[in-house]
Amino acid sequence: MNLIEDIAGELCRILLPIEEEVFFGNPTSNITICTLSSISLLKDITHSDIIKEIAIAGRLLSENKGIDSLIRSVLSNEKIDMIILCGKDTTGHKPGDSLLCLYKNGIDENHKIIGSHSPHPILTVTKKEVLKFQRQVKIINKIGEANIPRLEGIVKTFKKI
Repeated sequence: MNLIEDIAGELCRILLPIEEEVFFGNPTSNITICTLSSISLLKDITHSDIIKEIAIAGRLLSENKGIDSLIRSVLSNEKIDMIILCGKDTTGHKPGDSLLCLYKNGIDENHKIIGSHSPHPILTVTKKEVLKFQRQVKIINKIGEANIPRLEGIVKTFKKI
């Protein structure tokens, strides 16, 4: 990123703070749910029985730092092998789309997510970490889905006993 982008990002952080919210459920679960920008869906998940069936529920708001954080979090828990991507993708940044591109295509020599149409899909994770992430997890693309009973059905389908 350049200096202007860094300054703009810092101003946004100060003027429009966004709480990072991650909720932990069942530590023995292999599944995590990413609600993208759908804050109300994330809260609904944490107040429903689905939280007892998943390891983590969280959001993803950016195509760079957010994905870096998600990758590191997943790699730190080898039990997680499934990410259900749901909720509304952030307009403009499209981190859900970038995550799917990363999963399918990886990163280039400049750490840019191959095939991403996001404004700044540049990661700090290494190619080795990306490859490990790609091998460790399967991403279930349910972008747009916000129905808890349908998400519970998906979780039951992929839950390891």
